[in-house]
Amino acid sequence: MSADLLQRSLASVWHPCTQMKHHESMPLVPVVKGEGAWLITEDGRRLLDGISSWWVNLFGHCNPRIGAALHDQLDRLEHAMLAGFTHPPVVELSERLSALSGHRLGHAFYASDGASATEIALKMSVHYWRNHGLPGKNRFVSLAGSYHGETAGALAVTDVPLFRDAYAPLVRPGAVVPVPDSRLASGETSATDIARQAAHALERHLEEHHAETAALIVEPLVQGAAGMVMYDAEYLRLARTLCDRYQVHLIADEIAVGCGRSGSFFAWEQVDSSTRAGWPDFLCLSKGISGGYLPLSLVLSRDEIYRGFYADESARGFLHSHSYTGNPLACRAALATLDIFAEDDVLAANRLRGDRLEQLLRERLGTHAAVRHLRRRGMIFAFDVDGAAPDFARRFFTAALEHGALLRPIGNTVYFMPPYILDRAECEHLASAAAAALDVVLN
Repeated sequence: MSADLLQRSLASVWHPCTQMKHHESMPLVPVVKGEGAWLITEDGRRLLDGISSWWVNLFGHCNPRIGAALHDQLDRLEHAMLAGFTHPPVVELSERLSALSGHRLGHAFYASDGASATEIALKMSVHYWRNHGLPGKNRFVSLAGSYHGETAGALAVTDVPLFRDAYAPLVRPGAVVPVPDSRLASGETSATDIARQAAHALERHLEEHHAETAALIVEPLVQGAAGMVMYDAEYLRLARTLCDRYQVHLIADEIAVGCGRSGSFFAWEQVDSSTRAGWPDFLCLSKGISGGYLPLSLVLSRDEIYRGFYADESARGFLHSHSYTGNPLACRAALATLDIFAEDDVLAANRLRGDRLEQLLRERLGTHAAVRHLRRRGMIFAFDVDGAAPDFARRFFTAALEHGALLRPIGNTVYFMPPYILDRAECEHLASAAAAALDVVLN
């Protein structure tokens, strides 16, 4: 049965982010069941999902509380168009997300995936300036190594050549400024110093190009696809001030780092932003917001952004749509996810869980001769492997599977973004599997 399923998949499915020819030598993994933090294959192997299935699964596979909410919603309303209509799940979810921002952001605009949320924020920014008589403000700035999605607009602010270069004729490239990578700190130069140096480079760019710049887009605190690049919040504080000074929007792409991943529900909460003025103009969410159950993304915006489109003329409105915008089932999954955050005090529990996993990783890997920059931000952990071969990521992935864990390195960076439910034994299993896989690959 397993061989039959694999052959049928190869014959009919084009798998994402994959060179399909590699599956001639690296078989697909046939998953038939999820159970808490584990994926179970057709032949009964149990794999600890150390990356939350591409960073989406927050509270375990087949979570009974999210499942119950979806069963209830199935008997009420599966979908209705959101143009000209509304429904309870989308209203409640929008209200609760705004409340989580201290009502500094509101009016959620919905889509189904992270790249679409990026596109929405970029389009909103340019259209806002156009509505205010500044159509020349239509360019974007992003950080070196940034990743914001793979649709044409999102690729314009994605600085990962592997994803972008093949589609260069379709993309209007934006400007790229230095990232304040904390790994550059050494000696008397702190991570905060690195952040200030990068902010100074941003200042020089905006000073020269603000008249044509609509927005700066950042992944707050951690750049995911760049290899879990972590940086000091001082950069975001300074960037917010600079964007205000030069009339440039600030877009916080929290698709990967939001929903508790960074240690707070919104990563931006770790910026000194006690006032409304300290928050971004747009905040994008996806991935974990539905608990890993259904595709959902959204953009929260400042009230002044919303008011900039509020007019009698249709052309001044934000005429963007997706057929499944604000889908009731996806919104209900997100509401159940927020319920778990509130009822279980997840962020506090994660601090203890994260401390435990960090300690285990340092014990098993911290003194390894090839391990560099073992680092953590909230429930995101990573280390770099010195001298890794070009095929390191694929070989490590295979070795980790053999030791009962799903871990998928980015280049020479091994990272962990597990579900928020790991017990002590599962933390130990994950750390041990990573250490064993590293030994297999390097030896």
